[in-house]
Formats: sequence, C-alpha cells, structure tokens
Amino acid sequence: MCRNIRQLHNFEPPATSDEVRAAALQYVRKVSGSTKPSQANQAAFDEAVEAIAHATQHLLEHLTTSAPPKDRDIERQRARERNAVRFGTPA
Repeated sequence: MCRNIRQLHNFEPPATSDEVRAAALQYVRKVSGSTKPSQANQAAFDEAVEAIAHATQHLLEHLTTSAPPKDRDIERQRARERNAVRFGTPA
C-alpha cells in the first residue's frame, strides 16, 4: 500500500492539497490495516486522514532546501527507466 506514497517535497509545481491528502490516506490505510473502515470507525479514520494531511502540509511549507526544484516529468521518466531495468520491461 505505502509504495503509492510519493515524495512531495521540492517539486515544481509544489504538491497539491489532493496529493497531500492522497498520501495521508495511504498512510492511514497502512497503519489501520484496512482500505475501507467500518461505519463504526469511519469518523476516526477520516479524522486521522485530515490530521495527517494537515501535518504533512505544514511540514512541506516549512522545509527548506538549497537544491533546485525537481521536474515531475523528468522524475517520472527516471522511475519508469528504473522499473524497466528492475522488472525487465520496456520503458
């Protein structure tokens, strides 16, 4: 599950609130052990996702770096190339 969480820091354009929330959702799913909580746990699940998304957004806003921002398309292509080597499939 957590392999879907992508690095969000130091990209141009910056991570969107949807990307931050998706990462928070994946984290809560992993920690809770369920992709869809029961009705009894839905409120706690949603509250945790929002709290983690808020903390993540706060972290991203306060991190600093001297490195130039990464380009999403270039990083995506590099990942495809790594996977092609790893799994023996065409990039």
